[in-house]
Amino acid sequence: MSYVGPDSDGYFDGDGDGPRRPRRFSGGPLTVALAALVPTALAGWLIWQVVGGPGENEPAKTLPAASQSSTAGADTTSPSPSKSDDGKKGDGSPSATPSKPKSKSKPPASSSKPAGSGPLKGKVVVIDPGHNPGNFRHATEINRLVDIGTNRKECDTTGTSTNAGYTEAQFTLDVSRRLRTLLQQQGATVELTQNGDRSWGPCVDERARIGNKAHADAVISVHADGSAAGNRGFHVILPASVNSGSANTTAIAGPSRDLGERVAGNFLRATGSAPSNYIGDGTGLDVRKDLGGLNLSTVPKVFIECGNMRDAKDAALLTSGAWRQKAAQGMSDGIVSFLRG
Repeated sequence: MSYVGPDSDGYFDGDGDGPRRPRRFSGGPLTVALAALVPTALAGWLIWQVVGGPGENEPAKTLPAASQSSTAGADTTSPSPSKSDDGKKGDGSPSATPSKPKSKSKPPASSSKPAGSGPLKGKVVVIDPGHNPGNFRHATEINRLVDIGTNRKECDTTGTSTNAGYTEAQFTLDVSRRLRTLLQQQGATVELTQNGDRSWGPCVDERARIGNKAHADAVISVHADGSAAGNRGFHVILPASVNSGSANTTAIAGPSRDLGERVAGNFLRATGSAPSNYIGDGTGLDVRKDLGGLNLSTVPKVFIECGNMRDAKDAALLTSGAWRQKAAQGMSDGIVSFLRG
């Protein structure tokens, strides 16, 4: 965020031929001779094939209930696909007969795989990856003014970038995905406001509504700043107490401050980055009433500016995958601390 101006089904089908059956014998001298040359048990088996075995067009016999129960614990369904950052996914289903691959549609941005067990089981967290990599192609759409309670403001912006061209939108989406994984491991249900699956946006008012609709226990909007070189460090933005038009943060200002303080402390601990030297008077905290994503929220929410993309030293951190993992860990630790009280 810049302060200029006010995130083939595989299947196993064997050879497709089904089980082979022994050739049916028609009786007579050949059968008698063969029965005389093999053990009694084998002769009995051959007689069963002649008299009682399934014919070519008869259905195969089903297993008795006891035999079927022995396979009840086998996994005959496709495992839940794991989705990687590039959206590739695959699964397999061991089947005795061929089946057509199932088509899979991409889940919406707000979807989340079921939460597991952990200290955050039953908690809902919404992560808001700031901006969108495609925003610059949609100037008309993102420049549209939307109501943020205190005034009207642009739907969204393109965000900033490093001098080498690594964009804020790329950064926020990567960190948000890492953060999602960490929170899911703690048992939380996690939703993203966008997951690189839409061409632009969403607008700031819609981003707020996504968290509200999810009845989120906590929301964090991930950003990086675009300030002057020499300005370094992170800061967490808290909602001011606002009650104007469609904005009313009076109920969430206190809990949001608690969330922000915990995120700031744990972010510092995990990354080793210092609080901002140009915003927040060294506290790493900043209170604002001009951000629609905060003004319109009805659930605890904060923004985090992870560093200054226009400063070479901060940019070296922001472009490091190892550092971005630490950043995600710091945010996760802060959110876990807040939700566990």
